Amino acid sequence: MKKLFRLTKEGVENLQTELDGLKIKRAKIAEAIKSARELGDLAENAEYQSAKAEQERNETRISEVEGILLNVEIIKKPRGAKVQLGSRVKLKSDGKTKEFQVVGTVEADPLSGKISDESPIGRALIDQKVGDKVEIKTPAETATYKIISIS
Repeated sequence: MKKLFRLTKEGVENLQTELDGLKIKRAKIAEAIKSARELGDLAENAEYQSAKAEQERNETRISEVEGILLNVEIIKKPRGAKVQLGSRVKLKSDGKTKEFQVVGTVEADPLSGKISDESPIGRALIDQKVGDKVEIKTPAETATYKIISIS
């Protein structure tokens, strides 16, 4: 059974852009391999070995991204009053306000406020509504937040 990757429309667009860039990079790497091959003995040719390793990393990432894009389910705009996949949630605690978007694991990027629905924070938020208090446990702290808006 194939795994479905749940992404926002923006996440799909970002992956497609990445894939296009990787395919452009593929041609540049092939040219670097060709140039390095002309230098002679491949067994002791560091430039050739480096270019081949870069080619392998690039091809692996192309395969990963293509696999994701072939098995993607686009997250629809959330409806209703409860937090769900795709929701943007604003939380408040002790004067501190935090904002998150709940996304699938592929698209998660905590530093930019995109948290996975499978993360501790994401799991705590799913199915909650405005006004609910949510206890969020992180390695650094355990804090209680109040949901002040969902969009």
